[in-house]
Amino acid sequence: MKVLVTGASGLIGRSLADALFARGDEVVGLSRDPGRGREANPRVEWKRWEPTLERPPADAFEGVEGVVNLVGESIAQRWTEDSKRKIIESRRTATRNLVQAIEGLESKPAVLVSQSAVGFYGDRGDAVLDESSTPGSGFDSEVVREWEKAAHGVEAAGVRLAIVRSGQVLDPRGGLLGELLTPFKLGVGGPLAGGAQYVSWVHRDDEVAILLWALDDDSVSGVVNASAPEPVTNKELSKTLGRVLGRPAVMPIPGLVLDLKFGTELGKVLRGGQRVLPKRTRELGYEFEHPRLEEALRDLL
Repeated sequence: MKVLVTGASGLIGRSLADALFARGDEVVGLSRDPGRGREANPRVEWKRWEPTLERPPADAFEGVEGVVNLVGESIAQRWTEDSKRKIIESRRTATRNLVQAIEGLESKPAVLVSQSAVGFYGDRGDAVLDESSTPGSGFDSEVVREWEKAAHGVEAAGVRLAIVRSGQVLDPRGGLLGELLTPFKLGVGGPLAGGAQYVSWVHRDDEVAILLWALDDDSVSGVVNASAPEPVTNKELSKTLGRVLGRPAVMPIPGLVLDLKFGTELGKVLRGGQRVLPKRTRELGYEFEHPRLEEALRDLL
């Protein structure tokens, strides 16, 4: 299969490209800087794209049978008015431009797999959530709602759409786990803001495998959650990570630290969480390779 991947130079995109190559597929990557992309992964066929300003070039879709959309500015930054605009438009406008490019093709790909996030559900405390749950409130939920709305436009063109709502993707090279490793290795790690908030997590390999499953399986359409079947509290995550690393995990990190680093709006979001189950994902037949946190962390570390 020939697959076009937006965000192919990102953390998940790089892992996905490697997995596609490992099974003999071809990969087209879209990037603002194709030269930099080629340095990172010369096997990818790179094409230039300014995601919020234009549609991807038509020649990027030649022979493409499936598209995976991973585009999006990092949400883990101070939420100023300017950064919030970049965060939402890097998803909403970029996805809309991608969809419009697909709509205009004479020969369309069979499927669009568009990444989303469990932030859709907002902060819901310890309420158990799945793909049928209603959206939450707040900027993080708004971003995801707009992201998904833009992706739904492709269905009118007869293209199968799978929306993958990802939890916190655990990868020691970055993201949540990457942030936690240094303080925990130094013995100064601990729960954030009391640790009662739930963390819906997923091993990097399951994240990639779910994207591939959604790409390949014609029965997968609509929303599926890419989050392990056993979400944990932040306190449980901290204790487990400390145990895996052989380090104490008793140094609590107050919410004020989150406010100082990320600002009060994102700090408030980080104090909250979602207890998300992959109900529909499992009903459609996906089996998690790493369903339990301690085993997942030991595998990654």
